Amino acid sequence: MADSPLDPRGGARMLAHFWMIMGVIVIVFPIYYVLIASTHTTQEILRPPLPLTPGSAGLDNYRAAFNGEIRQIGGVSVWVLLMNTTIMALGIAVGKIVISMMSAYAIVFFRFPLRVACFWLIFITLMLPVEVRIMPTYKVMVTLGLIDSYAGLIMPLIASATATLLFRQFFMTIPDELLEAARVDGAGPWRFFRDILWPLSLTNVAAIFVIQFIYGWTQYLWPLLVTNSNDMNTIVIALKKMISFADAQTPWNLVMVTSVLAIAPPILVVVLMQRWFVKGLVETEK
Repeated sequence: MADSPLDPRGGARMLAHFWMIMGVIVIVFPIYYVLIASTHTTQEILRPPLPLTPGSAGLDNYRAAFNGEIRQIGGVSVWVLLMNTTIMALGIAVGKIVISMMSAYAIVFFRFPLRVACFWLIFITLMLPVEVRIMPTYKVMVTLGLIDSYAGLIMPLIASATATLLFRQFFMTIPDELLEAARVDGAGPWRFFRDILWPLSLTNVAAIFVIQFIYGWTQYLWPLLVTNSNDMNTIVIALKKMISFADAQTPWNLVMVTSVLAIAPPILVVVLMQRWFVKGLVETEK
């Protein structure tokens, strides 16, 4: 029997649905507005009321962005910005996964002096704000000549205490009997990792990849420090350069186009890997 609207349980359900719908609207509306605004001219965007329906300038706006007609970023095409950001995000995500898996594998399955101390040293880095180590790291990059390079963008950000902790927690759930059986079969450390541990870790890898890809994609402070050339800008840095203090000098139509292109890849990654992402988070917490 369906709950009556007067039933306290029915009222609570309706209230929960109301707040859920309101939350969805609050989250989705800015994305919707950016998408709509990217099809209008700057004058239409600035003129009240806010445009809520598609305009007729969308094709011209996107063509201008891809043809490198944005003066504020030196005429660099959005294709270049997307390529730089994709390389950085993929490099950070893959680098964090590789280093974190190897670190966690060594800590859990190998016995060596100060093994626990090594783990706690890694863990303690979680308590250090990025600002504490960013200037020493920048000095190292300058010394190595890695300013304005993909290596300079990626290398300082590929170590992750969080990912190491998550992999360690998962590896600790692997039964000792599985390790002993692998040893009896003559499997060495590398074969055990490749044939047993890696397949079991795929969902966790997917979850961490999604998190770290978005982390790399949205980086602002570090790329701002290590990139001087417009050709090496990430899309987030380009957005900041495009926004002037004076509305009249800001090409808001191209800002909206660039914003749409900036949020599309992370959304695509989350949508395509949603099932693996959720499954990986659940398995990590077991």
